[in-house]
Amino acid sequence: MKIYIPFLIIALVLTGCSPKQPPKANEQKTETTASQQIEIIATDLLIPWSINKIGNTFYLSERGGNIVKVENGQVEKQQVQLEKPLSTASEAGFLGFVLAPDFVESNQAYGYYTYEDDTGQFNRIVRLKLENDTWREEEVLLDQIPSGRVHHGGRLKIGPDGKLYATTGDALQSDSAQDVNSLGGKILRLNLDGSIPSDNPFPNSYVYSFGHRNPQGLTWAPDGTMYASEHGNNANDEINRIEPGKNYGWPEIEGTREKENMVAPLFTSGSDNTWAPSGIAYFDNKLYVAALRGSAVLEFNLNTGANREIVNGLGRIRDVLIEENNLYFITNNTDGRGNPERNDDKLYRISLSAID
Repeated sequence: MKIYIPFLIIALVLTGCSPKQPPKANEQKTETTASQQIEIIATDLLIPWSINKIGNTFYLSERGGNIVKVENGQVEKQQVQLEKPLSTASEAGFLGFVLAPDFVESNQAYGYYTYEDDTGQFNRIVRLKLENDTWREEEVLLDQIPSGRVHHGGRLKIGPDGKLYATTGDALQSDSAQDVNSLGGKILRLNLDGSIPSDNPFPNSYVYSFGHRNPQGLTWAPDGTMYASEHGNNANDEINRIEPGKNYGWPEIEGTREKENMVAPLFTSGSDNTWAPSGIAYFDNKLYVAALRGSAVLEFNLNTGANREIVNGLGRIRDVLIEENNLYFITNNTDGRGNPERNDDKLYRISLSAID
């Protein structure tokens, strides 16, 4: 069953300040049926990009250079102090953000951001530390990842192997995706200290897989199988099973096309449809994917090969997270490409058991 949330209902149940004012928590629920509910956890977010949760506390990155902490119904916007000025290019800014495995003790996390200086525009991966409610760039782990007008990639995740993974876009230089000596159009794998893992598929290289256009989501199944979401060229968006050293085809193939030594996607939107997939999460042999242009949370059944929309009517969706049978997701209607409603953007929750 699809879950549709009419904007009229949302307008009636939400209250608060304009998006220029501090964000607020909101525990009010919007019902679609007696058994299906979407809960609004926080409102008035500004271009949120990543969801992290530890215990009952959320940490959300915003593209403008903030972390939003949501805890016990209270919302606090924490500044991120970076060594380089954030780029204002389209799709750029403070993107991926993931808490360190020992965050409770270390107050550390990892961030991915686009910057501009006298040498040009690039992306970098850094270690951050939280001190006195401010996040400070503590160490650069990897720099000069290609950047351009668009296609910055930007997703960061820590895998079940304890390594740090990052998605990078082709920065509109599509041939770079096929060049294993370039960091553009790749999925990268790092040790948490920024060094190259000795078991990476290419010697002395951060590259884990290549031939990607603009991947923006990473997740793993309990058995370690890795999946990624990727933006296609206008259409032909992809959901891929990722294996080390494999070539995922861009710009040589896309969608359902095949070529020797290149991997075709598990799922594609096809040449007549666009999802613009971003964050992705695994649960019970299904993949749940945030869709920006698709304006939905999509469910992909790995057993049957079927896919469907399970949440719709809330606008652009940027990231998803699943914990204890709950699906969390954030909208991205304030990114300049959406149509923000009152109190956008928002963090939502729905129980997966409520989805038929």
